[in-house]
Amino acid sequence: MKKVLKIIGLTLIIILCLLIAIPFAFQSQIKDMVKRFINQSLNAKVEFADVSLSLLRSFPQAHVKVDDLVITNFKPFEGDTLAKTKSIAFTLSVKELFKKASDAPIVVNSIQINEASLTLSTDELGNNNYDIVKKPDSSTSKGSENFSFDIEDYKISNSTLAYIDQKSKTEIYVSELNHSGKGSFSAETSELVTQTEANVSLIVDSTKYLNNNKIKLDALIGLDLDKNTYTFKENKGYINQLPLEFEGYVQQLENGQEVDITFENPESSFKDFLAVIPEVYSKNIADVKTSGDFKVKGVIKGLISETTIPTLDISITSDNASFKYPDLPKTVENISINTVVKNTTGNADDTYIDVKTFNFKIDNDVFKSSATLKNITENMLVNADIDGVINLANISKAYPIDIEKELKGILIAKLNTNFDMNAIENSAYERIKNSGYMSVSDFVYSSKEMQNPVYIKSANMKFTPATVTLNNFEAKTGQSDIKATGIIKNLYGFMFSDKDLQGNFNLNSNTFVLNDFISQDKSAEKNSNKAKSLKIPEFLDCTISASANSVVYDNLNLKGVSGSLYIKDQEATLQNLTSNLLDGILAVTGKVSTKTDVPTFNLNLGADSFDISKSFANLDLIKALAPIANVLQGKMNSTINLSGTLNEEFTPNLNSINGKAFVELLTTSINTDQAKVLNSLGEALNFINVKDINLKDLKTQLDFSNGMVNVKPFNLSYKDIDVVISGSHGFDKSLNYNATFNVPAKYLGNEVNSLISKINDDNVKKISIPVTANITGSFTNPKITTDLSSGVSKLTKQLIEIEKQKLLNSGKDKIKELLGGISGIDSKSKNDTSKKDSTTVKTDSVKVDTTTKKTENQVEESIKNALGGLIKNRKKKDSTK
Repeated sequence: MKKVLKIIGLTLIIILCLLIAIPFAFQSQIKDMVKRFINQSLNAKVEFADVSLSLLRSFPQAHVKVDDLVITNFKPFEGDTLAKTKSIAFTLSVKELFKKASDAPIVVNSIQINEASLTLSTDELGNNNYDIVKKPDSSTSKGSENFSFDIEDYKISNSTLAYIDQKSKTEIYVSELNHSGKGSFSAETSELVTQTEANVSLIVDSTKYLNNNKIKLDALIGLDLDKNTYTFKENKGYINQLPLEFEGYVQQLENGQEVDITFENPESSFKDFLAVIPEVYSKNIADVKTSGDFKVKGVIKGLISETTIPTLDISITSDNASFKYPDLPKTVENISINTVVKNTTGNADDTYIDVKTFNFKIDNDVFKSSATLKNITENMLVNADIDGVINLANISKAYPIDIEKELKGILIAKLNTNFDMNAIENSAYERIKNSGYMSVSDFVYSSKEMQNPVYIKSANMKFTPATVTLNNFEAKTGQSDIKATGIIKNLYGFMFSDKDLQGNFNLNSNTFVLNDFISQDKSAEKNSNKAKSLKIPEFLDCTISASANSVVYDNLNLKGVSGSLYIKDQEATLQNLTSNLLDGILAVTGKVSTKTDVPTFNLNLGADSFDISKSFANLDLIKALAPIANVLQGKMNSTINLSGTLNEEFTPNLNSINGKAFVELLTTSINTDQAKVLNSLGEALNFINVKDINLKDLKTQLDFSNGMVNVKPFNLSYKDIDVVISGSHGFDKSLNYNATFNVPAKYLGNEVNSLISKINDDNVKKISIPVTANITGSFTNPKITTDLSSGVSKLTKQLIEIEKQKLLNSGKDKIKELLGGISGIDSKSKNDTSKKDSTTVKTDSVKVDTTTKKTENQVEESIKNALGGLIKNRKKKDSTK
């Protein structure tokens, strides 16, 4: 017995080893089989990561798995991904693995598809991206007939499907698709048991008929493969939580599908109406108390083809119904619904929806409405009436709406509208017939995107065919108040299509605080305490004439603000915006854009008679461009052209700005307590008294970029000393400036002035020398150095040259005087005298040269001593040479 068990055990081990090992032997054959099927069957690019074979997973059948399959289209959809799936698995008999291409078709028994994504599309010319199956070529092979299916079960798990038909403007999106079926496709007649769950969205011509609605279907389908007829038996489906029972059949014909289906909800409780609404909105309806009835029934019958649709007769009715959620205080009552969807011709354009009645009541507020929608597949025609009152606070008290904060306000509307969609899209206002009014009072709205709740005290709109007139709008948020009137040109185009909201408005405010309109990201606030930037809505296309008594921006309080804003494409263009600021007038033109994640600006600023000290205290831009303004007191004019980016607080990022500026100082004085740079300069040059520097009428130009400010040379005066200043500084307060002082000789001390008086020449009194001070370091820690060598050299040469010329001229005069006194002497005497005079001239020449050399040395030494006295606290003697 033990021997028998050992043999059986050994045999099982051998069989197990074979079942594990054999797939490796057939691995390449399996790949060849899959590639052969793809090449023979599909006209598309197909890629997959791997193909594997297992004889254990579906024993006694073979299990073939294809991983990461991707199907990419050829022209006219070249490059588009038709399908991709994580895995596709087949089960088939082991003997099917040994078939060759010339053998009978390979029979597949089951298919499992996992995490597939399928995108089906039809372009405007009617081309389908899913027409990729090759037609059989009778001259060569059987093409796709090399595979046949004897399916016993199939399964699709966690998959998605998208169908986009550009020609009919139809879109279908299916997500979280799980579908399975069991049956036999080999017999002429059989039954298929299916289970399906999915979320479905349906959009026709930009209108959403289903929005991620949950669909469930358990169906027993009779199969008549000979007649291509599929009959629904014992079927029950769900749209969201609404149960529907249906019966009928679908028959495949050469020119389309013949459909004959009837359906209705098995019960008639009004709770079925709540079940139609997606559960995410209707919540748990198990304990909701309802009264009244609700019935959905319909017939769909006819041919589905390229030119026709089935006829439709669907009705939705309810009479004197009510509902109340157990945890909410209010009841919605007197509900009446009477709606039909019909098509009697089979022509899609003749389908219409008639909402004859949709009424309800909450407390004493009654809301009534009706509407008809015709020609819904082409140019939809809308005719609607609204007449009622809604207390918005009661909505959340009667229906479980998820809102962060309570909604308040009274909405009153009496409105009739009649239009077609093409009229809206083409702004054909003559075909839009509106009449009536709508008003809102005491409306309060808040959300996480808003810095503060918005309180609308009143808003009144009058509807006319071409426009909606805003007769009154009065609102407040935070510290800001707004009053507005205006005209909205295409409200329906904004509501029913992708048109921008156009209009012209007059806006007035007593106090407008910009920070009230900057949205706050709560999660970011917890992590980094940063607010999201203000975003200009992309749908706005309007002109606003605005005025405000006070506008608070950052730490600035602008008074008497007025101007125009043109808003379009998330950009605000400012025109002739003026305000009183810092005891002067500010004028602004330019553009602010929030198209990108980081807002940008390009502005021209004009400052007229600004108080300089207040400008420095309140404007970061002035602090960066002109830090020296900290020490100035008085008025200035300035024009500034700048561009850059804005930070989270909607103020400029200083390191990003570029531009240029012109500055003119009017009446100014210097606050010596704050003038560290100028005081340091006065300490270095003893002839400078900072208080006496004249800055009146000073004009200068500068440009800035990459955090640096370059100042073009400008002139100022100190008494009778001309000064030229130029250089640059950084936004980090670093300095690199040169100040050149043209110093008259009279400031050079007694020794030099005594020398000048001895020369006794008018030109000497006009002599001046340049003294250059190089200012580096920072505004808080300046470093000042001077180079006097050029001044010494220049003044020395000037004085020596003047003294030399005087001595030479004096010697020449003496020679002329000597020669003129001997004109009467005889020739011999003349010769002797001539020799003697010659000796005298040479002697005089030597005296002149000697005197000149001595004078040169004296002058140079005197100037050095004098200029050395100009510089105090010198640590190095070389700096004076």
